[in-house]
Amino acid sequence: MLTKTTGWKVSLAAIALAISAAQITPRAWAEGTQSDSRIQAELTKSLSNAKFKGVQASVQNGVVSLAGTVDVYGAKEDALKRVHKIKAVTAVKDDLQVGGPVIPDEVLQRKLQSDRIGYGTTAFNAISLNVDHGVVTLGGTAYGPMDKDYALADASYTAGVKGVVDNIQVDPVSMFDDKIRLATARSIYGYPTLNKYAIDPAKPIRIVVQNGNVTLVGVVIDKADKEVAGLRANSVPGVFKVTNDLQVANERIQQD
Repeated sequence: MLTKTTGWKVSLAAIALAISAAQITPRAWAEGTQSDSRIQAELTKSLSNAKFKGVQASVQNGVVSLAGTVDVYGAKEDALKRVHKIKAVTAVKDDLQVGGPVIPDEVLQRKLQSDRIGYGTTAFNAISLNVDHGVVTLGGTAYGPMDKDYALADASYTAGVKGVVDNIQVDPVSMFDDKIRLATARSIYGYPTLNKYAIDPAKPIRIVVQNGNVTLVGVVIDKADKEVAGLRANSVPGVFKVTNDLQVANERIQQD
């Protein structure tokens, strides 16, 4: 039978063995503490921006915990990126919440769709958009990385958006496809009955080109415009195939 003293000795021996196995020495413990102090100092510096005023950050054994609220989803993304860039951070526990107003999905949908205007490559982007309980899912294709980044940033920094899912594909880089894009745009927008779609950059006939294959996306006023646009695209030299996915406004309303 073990005495009380013997039991303590066994317990102390077990603790000593565990410490030895984990290689936790006073020096290692001190270095870990110093590392956490350096990380905490970097956290304070990195999150000093006013948009992070509602963020609380702490660190323990290299693991950073983020809590509190931010006004827009983009600020949350930015905070996480900044923390991950800090040396010696081993993991990040994300408990940040996106505050701001609660906006109906259909209102956010209209707002985000109207923002994607005014750029020279607008007609060559076919980025889809869906909002569900404040979470925006972006899909479809973008002409280039900058177009994709703009669409994501636009959604991320819109008040009321609680999350952003990126399913956007970027078209492959191709001088051959670029020539077809320009030629197709001239053929379609230069045609008298289709010229009206070039006036409002928010509602163009979108021209997607991948490896010589053309896809037309968007909404046109009537079936005649859809058919003419398809014919104009098919007349462009070098085009392998045309997929006419244009929707007719009246038919779309009936489907919705």
